[in-house]
Amino acid sequence: MKIMRLGDVGNEQPAVLVPSVDGTDRCFSLLPITRDVDGAFLASGGLDKARKALEAGELPEIMDAHSLRIGSPVARPGSVVGIGMNYAAHAAESGAEPPTIPVVFLKPSNTVTGPCDPAPMPPRSTQYDWEVELGIVIGREASYLRSTDEAASCIAGYVTANDFSEREYQLPGAAGQWTKGKSLPGSTPLGPWLVPAEEIDGGNLRLRSWVNGEPRQDSTSAELIFDAATLVHHCSQYMRLEPGDVILTGTPQGVALSGRFPYLQPGDVVEVEVEGLGRQRQELFRTPAASTAQPA
Repeated sequence: MKIMRLGDVGNEQPAVLVPSVDGTDRCFSLLPITRDVDGAFLASGGLDKARKALEAGELPEIMDAHSLRIGSPVARPGSVVGIGMNYAAHAAESGAEPPTIPVVFLKPSNTVTGPCDPAPMPPRSTQYDWEVELGIVIGREASYLRSTDEAASCIAGYVTANDFSEREYQLPGAAGQWTKGKSLPGSTPLGPWLVPAEEIDGGNLRLRSWVNGEPRQDSTSAELIFDAATLVHHCSQYMRLEPGDVILTGTPQGVALSGRFPYLQPGDVVEVEVEGLGRQRQELFRTPAASTAQPA
């Protein structure tokens, strides 16, 4: 079962995608059971309700689903939590030692966008970078959890994510800060779909990225330094995670920061994919600088 949100920005409808072996995938509306795929839906056992409604034939088919925009599979999260340098090889290419405890930062929830929406670059950006990541979607409140087993039970499912990052804004020098480099509009594409945790092995998924069709990253979530349950448990000691929140688990090696590839330019096309969770495609464009002219 693959949970989606389809439609124009701000007017998405919740849906479930049913794959078929012959390629004739079908989408069914979840409107009979929920207004949206959000924290309230997840906390109330919405994924189980969706499965039962689908099996009972209670959901109407969306006949024009293929023509609709795909939104983030989770309506605007309360929190987007990022994890830095969670692959040893990526830490090395960043010039850092692998962390012994998770590196945690926050991204504004207004950075979340659909998986194939055009991707804006800042007006003066020169070091815009891509990062394919496995995203964790929280299904119930997590605060001061006692164990990783308890943490695992708080995971509703997983999504594909791209954590676009402006390295000049992020890294030390000229007041660089992680928050500055990770908070830009449209910098957190999620989706195309959410897969329930019990239907996929989040600890062994292939992650890949491409720029203009050329391979960049190719790794697996088995190489995470801190796995999904460990991250949920750790974060719960420092913040309250709520249903619908998203944790980005970190990116593997193969980004522009390594020096092996050029940074992104307007017109570039970035594709990222996590096995079983779908592929994204973003075309980069330059956001125009605000006018400094005074009104007449």
